[in-house]
Amino acid sequence: MFIPMDLLKEKATEYGINLDDKALERFDLYAKLLVEWNEKINLTAITEPEEIVIKHFLDCLTVFSKVEIKEGARIIDVGTGAGFPGLVMLIARPDLKMTLMDSLNKRLNVIKDILEKLELTADVVHSRAEDGGQNKAYREKYDFSTARAVSNLRDLTEYCLPFVKVGGSFIAMKAAKAEEEISAAQKAIKTLGGTVSEKHTFELEDAGERNIILIKKISSTPAKFPRPSAKIAKNPLV
Repeated sequence: MFIPMDLLKEKATEYGINLDDKALERFDLYAKLLVEWNEKINLTAITEPEEIVIKHFLDCLTVFSKVEIKEGARIIDVGTGAGFPGLVMLIARPDLKMTLMDSLNKRLNVIKDILEKLELTADVVHSRAEDGGQNKAYREKYDFSTARAVSNLRDLTEYCLPFVKVGGSFIAMKAAKAEEEISAAQKAIKTLGGTVSEKHTFELEDAGERNIILIKKISSTPAKFPRPSAKIAKNPLV
């Protein structure tokens, strides 16, 4: 056993999330593989087993305690990195139709290796978010898009909301100061066809404030969005 699985099970239960033995075994192997791969490619600064449990696994799992995600939902994790939150969500809920997208192919090679060893299936897509959002194969095809701890909410919405079909939601997982980010992102959210429908703020044990923000897609995103990243940086939607 690599991680304290009892701790993961106990803490997940506190959030109303039930992890069966198979899920716990997969989390244990995921953590072991993550640390092994991290010696070859920089994936995470968090490598202590107990910290992985709380700051990666539990942090990602909290989405299930705040958002109703129906069986078989189509989800795209944008900028998945080492699989956070998308792969964590898939381990807990193998019924999900998960797409893991990242701009760095060597990270995706790690993801493919981990998926194979966990005996799980997901679509693994090598693409920048702004290119993927303009690709008909992915644009407005998902019930949810997710992103964790990357970029500000204004820019993140431009990258992530185009993947969501009307009626679905973008789930943004943020740390502190979410209210400021929401305020700064209001024009962008409206322009891109969304509205903030929910915000959940809570303390994650030993990890500080966490916020899960739901941006509901109420109308199609105009065709010109997402723009190239250089344009997003130079001319933000403010």
